[in-house]
Amino acid sequence: MKKIIIIFTGGTIAMVRDEKTKANVPAMTGEEILKMTPGIGCIADIHFHNFSMIPGPHMTPELMFELSKLVKHKLDNEGFDGAVITHGTDSLEETAYMVDLTSNSEKPIIFVGAMKSSSELGWDGPVNLISAVYAAVSSEAYNRGVLVVMNNEIHSAAQVTKTNTHTLDTFKSPDFGPIGFIDNDKAYFYHSYTKWQFITSEKIDSKVALIKTACGMDDLLIRYCVDTGAHGLVIEGMGRGNIPPTMVSGIDYALQKGLPVVLVSRCHNGKVLDSYGYPGAGKELTSKGVILGDNLNGQKARIKLMAALGLTNDVKAIKDIFEKNYY
Repeated sequence: MKKIIIIFTGGTIAMVRDEKTKANVPAMTGEEILKMTPGIGCIADIHFHNFSMIPGPHMTPELMFELSKLVKHKLDNEGFDGAVITHGTDSLEETAYMVDLTSNSEKPIIFVGAMKSSSELGWDGPVNLISAVYAAVSSEAYNRGVLVVMNNEIHSAAQVTKTNTHTLDTFKSPDFGPIGFIDNDKAYFYHSYTKWQFITSEKIDSKVALIKTACGMDDLLIRYCVDTGAHGLVIEGMGRGNIPPTMVSGIDYALQKGLPVVLVSRCHNGKVLDSYGYPGAGKELTSKGVILGDNLNGQKARIKLMAALGLTNDVKAIKDIFEKNYY
């Protein structure tokens, strides 16, 4: 029987309805959740660690990186065969991606959460947790990077995103779909996602701003971020990676200050590319030194830039990390 560590961080999976406020709040420890998950001890030799009891929006990049180091220690030094991390779904994809980028374990690392609290009819916490453990004990889950298991689907942390505010099947990988599923007490895998990347950073730099583009925007927000101490910028542009021409002067300002500027798309699917040549388009931006963020969404590109800045502040090296997918 494999030895699995479950690390509890909070989120809806650990929430109950407060009778005074009539709203869900974090309340349950890992031990309490496990007691409400019958049969989980028959799948693996289960151990648990209470990391935190916070909702997803209270997670910070610093806590994400601390969690990554904890997972590495558990897998490398304490003899665990895999790790399962429970997490609030609002920020699960960001933490999972941070751990994916900053850990290089061959062992399975699985993130999981719930869309309903234990006070709601149809609480999905126990079944999701059991499914995550089935993935963690699977020999096929090795060497796949960090995975996310929700609603019996297995996704790559590098691709998955929360797409709906309330449905149980909210987690999707828009470009490639799930890489596997849980069925009949077993993990099945369709294919292997091969762009798993390890950034050898001993720290992160969380001073990265994310700006979403919309019609008619100017350079005000960009200049404000630069002037108030941002060390990097992620611009969520339109389409294949284009912005209003009135924003370009802000990009120039950031680049002149030596900040790395990463361009992604606000579209749900597809990658950015410098295929348009009008003012504010991708060709002009890349010629100035803007870095393309492939098919990452804004929040994940921000996480990646934090990890990259923890390793180096050399813009060319950061460009290589993003565009050449260097390890």
